[in-house]
Formats: sequence, C-alpha cells, structure tokens
Amino acid sequence: MKRCKSRIRVTATYIVFCSLIVYTIYAITGIVLTATGKTPLAVFFRQERDYGLMLLQCLLGLAVLFLPGLLERRCKIVIENFVYIFFLVFLYAAIILGEVHDFYYLVPHWDTLLHACSGVMLGAIAVSAIDILNNSKKVRLYLSEGFVALFSFFFAVALGAIWEIYEYAMDLFFGFNMQRYRSGEGEQLLGQLALYDTMKDIIVDVLGAAAICIIGYAVLKHKNKKVLKLVPQAKFHSPKKLGANTAKIKKAGLGT
Repeated sequence: MKRCKSRIRVTATYIVFCSLIVYTIYAITGIVLTATGKTPLAVFFRQERDYGLMLLQCLLGLAVLFLPGLLERRCKIVIENFVYIFFLVFLYAAIILGEVHDFYYLVPHWDTLLHACSGVMLGAIAVSAIDILNNSKKVRLYLSEGFVALFSFFFAVALGAIWEIYEYAMDLFFGFNMQRYRSGEGEQLLGQLALYDTMKDIIVDVLGAAAICIIGYAVLKHKNKKVLKLVPQAKFHSPKKLGANTAKIKKAGLGT
C-alpha cells in the first residue's frame, strides 16, 4: 500500500514537473518571437507581457514544487500523501490550467475556487506541523488545541496577504494583470471594480482558513480525548497523606 502511494506521489510530481518545464520553454519562445517582431505561429497569439507572466509563474512553480521534499529532508517533517497530492493538484490548476490555458478568464470563479483551496491547504499544513511539534519529544512545549487552530488561521491568512502584495508588485513593475484590474478585453477598471478581485481573494482566503482550522480544532480535541482515555489515571495523594505515609515507613525502620 505504501509503495502504491509512493508511486502515485512520484508520478504526480513528475507530471507537474514536466508540464512546468514544457511551458517554461513555450513562454521563453513566445517572448523571443514577440520581442523580435517576427510573425508569431498559430500557437503564439499573446502579448509579450502575457508570456512574461507565464514564465514567471512557471519558474515560481518549479521552485515551490521542491519545497515539500526539502522540508521533509531538512526539518524531518512528514507530509501526508493526500496533503502532498492536494498541493500538486493545486499547483497544476493554478499555473498550467489557470495561467497557461486561461482558465482564470474562461472558467467562472476559477480564481475564487483556487484561493479557497489555498486557504484550506495552508491552514491544514499549519495545523499538521504544530501537531507534529506537540508530539515531538525534542520540543518541550505543548500548545492547546485552541491556540493551534488560532495560529494556523492567522498563518494561512498572512500568507494569503503576502501573495496579494506579490501580485500588486508584479502588476506595478511589469504591467501584468494578476490582480485583474483590467478586464479580459484589456479595459481598465476603476474604483471598487478595480479592488474587487483583491478583496474577494482575501475574503475567500479567510473563509477557507477559518473552515479548515475549525475542523482541525475539532479533530485535535477528539484525538487528545481518545489519548487521555488510554492513559491510566494516576492516583495523587495530598501532602498530609504523603507525610503520614513517610512517618510510618521511618517507624518501621525502612526509611533512611
């Protein structure tokens, strides 16, 4: 069973890696063709900045793809197979389908769905990581279930906010449209319409993180209750009884 899960994990990683490499080459070719002013082929019909964004996202995806493996090797953090597969599916949906195949424009609410999934994924990773630390013999600190859920929630929301800052910076310096302040036809949006995508993303991140952290809190609470039931209850004596017992032992000549 473990071998089967390992093969699925390796195969999924290989598919995502190869896809990112292929579309990285595609993006570089598109940039070169549009920059030199040559007549683009039928498969190269975008603007130069669109290929630039595609290249940036593919390179970022390649960097992030190896992050889970690095954490497992360096930090000795065990990432469950279903969490890892969920991460790969999210990466493929966000970059390959969303950016390369224009699902952000072609599929209604595609961006909203991905932000909800990112909030859930980041919250789940945070809950799992802290639970591992709580159960580690090397860490002399135990965090309550409520604190774990609260910290995980803010962790996921903070990373969502950092992503929005990243999108804003890319749009500002390179003229991309990551925050969708322009329509699909290139029309400049104004006022609340220009802010709509950013605020929607943050709100969805918050809702996704809150949902998974509440579930994580319930799971940890239930798990810890089951653990406590398995541990024999220790019998604690009052100081008076302990003192009396000590005196009896000394009178019997057994004390030192």
